Amino acid sequence: MSKESVTPDKIDALARDAALADAKAKEKAQQTIRELASRQGIFLSSIQGLYEAAGKGLYSGITVPAINIRGITYHVARAVFRAALKNEVGAFIFEIARSEMGYTGQRPSEYVACVQAAAIREGFEGAVFLQGDHYQVNHNKYSTEPENELNAIKELIRESVAAGFLNIDIDASTIVDLSKKTLDEQQEKNCLVTAEMTKFIRSIEPKGVTISVGGEIGEVGKRNSTVEDLSAFMGGYLKRLGPNVKGISKISVQTGTTHGGVVLPDGSIANVEIDFKTLKELSKLAREEYGLCGAVQHGASTLPDEAFHHFPQVGTGEVHLATGFQNIIYESKYFPRELMDRINKQLSDKYVNERKQGETEEQFLYKTRKRAFGDFKTEMWNIPESNLKGIRDELEGRFSLLFQKLNVVETKDLVRKFVVK
Repeated sequence: MSKESVTPDKIDALARDAALADAKAKEKAQQTIRELASRQGIFLSSIQGLYEAAGKGLYSGITVPAINIRGITYHVARAVFRAALKNEVGAFIFEIARSEMGYTGQRPSEYVACVQAAAIREGFEGAVFLQGDHYQVNHNKYSTEPENELNAIKELIRESVAAGFLNIDIDASTIVDLSKKTLDEQQEKNCLVTAEMTKFIRSIEPKGVTISVGGEIGEVGKRNSTVEDLSAFMGGYLKRLGPNVKGISKISVQTGTTHGGVVLPDGSIANVEIDFKTLKELSKLAREEYGLCGAVQHGASTLPDEAFHHFPQVGTGEVHLATGFQNIIYESKYFPRELMDRINKQLSDKYVNERKQGETEEQFLYKTRKRAFGDFKTEMWNIPESNLKGIRDELEGRFSLLFQKLNVVETKDLVRKFVVK
């Protein structure tokens, strides 16, 4: 396919095939997208160099947004790139969690292809960062069959890296044991597993690439992290990692958020108080003592607008954003009501066993509607283009606001300076 023949319609068709076609056609579309992206100067990269620069104090006051896209990925990514181009943003990440891959029906190669196709469609050039978010250890599976659970994560990492994910977040905070007496004992399994996964990633990373690896000390929705937790984890982790292996570049902490927010009986989201003082202390220690980019904040997308400018002010390295974008899609005036009605009916029927006692209909639907991105994947791709454009425009406005609040506007040159092509 020559450069002259790459029309918007053809990119749209390739993206659709990359997500919905049969296996053979899907693979062919994904390969074509990769070739076109390379021709346009789009390259998948690790954000390691940028984060190492932050750890050395070479820049500050920037919080990198990591954006989870659960559905109509090509269209949402187009909105991200439009906002990035408008604001000269280079420091932003596309990510998807281990759990999200399951309920949205998106494997790494498909996710990468949809993001690359969106970059081509919008005329973006330069580094694109793809991240495996919350490659999380399942506590119950680890308790009964630890080797099998860790091997499953390793296979997902292998698949992800092969697809172009050059940033991986390991989450073994689920096996932190708060019943233990000392912090070192509480973090022991977390240190052990995170070190093992780091070594595995280093063993398979492409030649000339240092994959950015993240660790996590506090499970989101549980008790808030402390500087003592961070010190205990890093001490144990570095000891198990050894002196000749490149370690993590960031550390995820808990400072008061919950994934998706706390849903009130009427379906609205409760106000959350972020402990910015602790977040500042954790980020400072992460940078100055361990050379990391700072602390990472999860579960932030449903926070009020006035909260976001605090993240760069307190030195937060990265912030993860997901459910808020899902809410914009579903609550948009452009999302077909007939489709939303069908989604709600199926959610009520199919996932009735997940309904908790005392939960209102609004709370139940809010909690489960993320699953509709997988169950209604084809139907969402078939939403009329005029409606999809309206949704993209709304999302673009949101991404622009967040880029400004997180102070990543005009970071294209910063990325060019520190990120290896």
